[in-house]
Amino acid sequence: MAVNKQKDVVILAIESSCDETAAAVVKNGREVLSNIISSQIDLHTLYGGVVPELASRKHIERINQVIEEALSEAKLALEDMDAIAVTYGPGLVGALLVGVAEAKAIAWGAGKPLIGVHHIEGHICANYIENKELEPPFLCLVVSGGHTHLVKVADYGKYEVLGRTRDDAAGEAFDKVARAIGLGYPGGPKIEKKAGEGNPDAIVFPRAKVAEHPYDFSFSGVKSAVLNYINGCRMKQIPVVEADIAASFQKAVTDVLIEHAVHALEETGMDTLAIAGGVASNGTLRRGMEEACKTRGIKFFYPSPIFCTDNAAMIGAAAFHEFLAGRRDGWELNAVPGLKLGER
Repeated sequence: MAVNKQKDVVILAIESSCDETAAAVVKNGREVLSNIISSQIDLHTLYGGVVPELASRKHIERINQVIEEALSEAKLALEDMDAIAVTYGPGLVGALLVGVAEAKAIAWGAGKPLIGVHHIEGHICANYIENKELEPPFLCLVVSGGHTHLVKVADYGKYEVLGRTRDDAAGEAFDKVARAIGLGYPGGPKIEKKAGEGNPDAIVFPRAKVAEHPYDFSFSGVKSAVLNYINGCRMKQIPVVEADIAASFQKAVTDVLIEHAVHALEETGMDTLAIAGGVASNGTLRRGMEEACKTRGIKFFYPSPIFCTDNAAMIGAAAFHEFLAGRRDGWELNAVPGLKLGER
């Protein structure tokens, strides 16, 4: 559906759902005027994963500065904004509350409309930023540390979740396996780098299927299989080849993601696929998806890595279509850590 607009719409967007404090200024949902991200990776690496209380405190420390940087880089002021957008779920409740409280305060003080945005919708809309020709309908695979969703994007703001993980998200499994083989946090990039040194066919790890729900995912089994394999090697005093484990595990996960997406494309008859989320920056997944789509004549889109990880530009992209649809939120807007896609 083509977007009709009478004037430029400029939105200040805020994202604080996990361990990135981010703010961005986005024009017309696709033009990023600024995109500032303050990462907490170095802090949480000390603990092997995200510590919610520490994440919340860091958001409080950084959020004002990040917003000021976003406005400064865009060379605009609050009075130039048409709306203030913020992630209100899902995510860590304390982290979300920091962003939501900040957005409400700014919107109230500046007299601007407030728009709450679903985090997963933001990831999906990240594809619009660099792929100007992409428009609904299309299928989107959202793969991150906290989410694995297969979503039918019927129109802007209209989503149907075809499948989701029943247990661990793909990114969560990457983190746990990386920790088990001594690579540390964050697991995704470290697994991918180590896998480049190994043989993806060295070990056959399971590819789980959910009976009667062909689009759903399950990654706890492959994670447990890796842990059991490592323990078995140590008990038998067999060398643990980290590179082979990483490569074989990565192949098992990406094979399932590709298989499910292709199956959904074939069943729905859709001719366009997009991927999103932190794991969407994985090179093995991208290449596998690209090859699978090319052989089937499917158009394939994905964001640059900076728009795959949590960022505020994607929230501004999503908020633009909510703004055009007339959606506004009141001062009662609150953090909803378990918010499902499509809920309001």
